[in-house]
Amino acid sequence: MRQPTPSPAAPRARRAPGTRGGHRPPRRPGLRGTGLVLGLIATATTGLAACGDGSGSSGSSSTTTATTSSPASATPTTTTPAPTTTSASPSKTAAPPPATGKPASCVDKAVAGMSRTQQVGQLFMTSVTSTGMTSAQSSAITAGRVGSVFLMGHTNSGTAAVKRVTDQVRKLAPSVKGAKVGMLISTDQEGGQVQVLNGPGFSSIPTAVDQGKLPAATLQKDAEKWSKELKSAGVTMNLAPVADTVPPDLTNVNAPIGKLQREYGTNPSAVATHSTAFLRGTLDAGLLASPKHFPGLGRVTGNTDFTLGVTDDVTTRNDAYLQPFRSAISAGAPFVMVSSAIYSKIDPHNQAAFSSTVIRGMLRDSLGFKGAVISDDLGQATAVSDRTPAERAVDFLKAGGNLLLTVKASDIAPMTSAVLAQMPKDKALSNAVSDSVRRVLAAKQKVGLLSCG
Repeated sequence: MRQPTPSPAAPRARRAPGTRGGHRPPRRPGLRGTGLVLGLIATATTGLAACGDGSGSSGSSSTTTATTSSPASATPTTTTPAPTTTSASPSKTAAPPPATGKPASCVDKAVAGMSRTQQVGQLFMTSVTSTGMTSAQSSAITAGRVGSVFLMGHTNSGTAAVKRVTDQVRKLAPSVKGAKVGMLISTDQEGGQVQVLNGPGFSSIPTAVDQGKLPAATLQKDAEKWSKELKSAGVTMNLAPVADTVPPDLTNVNAPIGKLQREYGTNPSAVATHSTAFLRGTLDAGLLASPKHFPGLGRVTGNTDFTLGVTDDVTTRNDAYLQPFRSAISAGAPFVMVSSAIYSKIDPHNQAAFSSTVIRGMLRDSLGFKGAVISDDLGQATAVSDRTPAERAVDFLKAGGNLLLTVKASDIAPMTSAVLAQMPKDKALSNAVSDSVRRVLAAKQKVGLLSCG
């Protein structure tokens, strides 16, 4: 989780085709010209058709040893950085998908109109300061063709001031032939200590613990109202709700969730009911949402922001604590955020963000999630410091992740460069990028950030 900025308005009360063969028949006189015409027509028709997406394949290239379920001081493993030069020309437009005879969707048209660099850039989200975008942030977004941003840092400036910032961000959207692709702008607006945007026009949102005491229907209406406030400020995605369940005996020691009162309850059923109500309200307002942190951070004690090797040694692939995530998926969650902790009973060798078992095996295959998988912060978090930024990017995408969040704008260059350099020689990664860009664009289309003229 990203470390939340405490909100003065919400002080902490307690403890984020086939082969032609056979014999050739005799040529019939008088048909040669007709055959040529038909051949030309067929060729032209094929050239106008477009098709669907590629699919990702499994694999995570780096491994990590699980260490402890409590905060630990561990020395990051030394790794060899992946190449940071690209072998693909930024100006080269990707080849259109093979023909199927079906009309091309807007997503397919957008992909076909993008350069390879633009496609990769759609798979990254980096931070923009909520009080004003810096030149370094703007440069990183432009150079990396980044398609999404995260508003970071507590502000009391209100909706009008935030809208001025988001208006500037929107101007950085890429120019794509045949499609209009907008910038996805997100923030953390859970409530309590995790509420980035405050001031005139923004409600003071209660903690999830208090939200969990409301009737679900009331919470859904409240969440819709809070989301409309975000929308008026130019925000198109809320990285919420928290779908983690913290057991009663861990609420005072669970650093990422319990101590910050980010849980909707202490049993999966209550958490499912209320986190799904928050999700539905967000979607009702026309915003994207991302239940988090799959498969759950409620049973750890360490915070992945500050600790390497944070491990959950309880959760299993069919755990009852997955109920809130199942509920969110059934309710139409467009994104799910995956955690950076290690789950020793699921994949003891990789953090969840780099685990094909977690992302493909559990989230996709077992739970049937068809949306986009977003990471927690893979830039500043200590939990992923055993990999270089380049390795984090490649490993996340190959494991099945789709949208990588890094709060460090300086990570965008090595991350995108590594993916671009590796794609021509790694079919699995190339397929993963093809799949991911379509998932991200499909999500953008839901909130009017993708259109085709």
